[in-house]
Amino acid sequence: MSALGLKIIDESVQQANVWINEVDYRAGWANKQRAYRLMRAVLQALRDHLSPDEAAQLSAQLPIFVRGIYYEGYDPSKTPVVERSKAGFIERVQAAFQGDPMGDAEHAIGAVFDVLDAHVSEGEMAHVRASFTGEIRALFADG
Repeated sequence: MSALGLKIIDESVQQANVWINEVDYRAGWANKQRAYRLMRAVLQALRDHLSPDEAAQLSAQLPIFVRGIYYEGYDPSKTPVVERSKAGFIERVQAAFQGDPMGDAEHAIGAVFDVLDAHVSEGEMAHVRASFTGEIRALFADG
């Protein structure tokens, strides 16, 4: 056990904060609350575009608390979503920012994809990219 509790929980909290800080930095926001909202919205939009099997494979590489954010409200019977356009994906993420526009939505969403690229295996990210239309793949760094 760690000084604060269970080591696995402490490490997952630390990893979640690392991911949120990286999203915040890459988005250029200096606002961790907004970065958390962005990460949550992008992860859930991404998840809903994947088949349940692919969603589970990606989740296996996420820190425990990030995995919880990813799966919050998940209904596999409604996936993958029918809407497959870049505009629809951005609109889904933007919905988490009503009354607080994200600004450059493509850049902000790309920040989350960059963090995934930094922490998830190259092979898994290749599978994730292959699940998207070319339009949505343009949001990833290697578009």
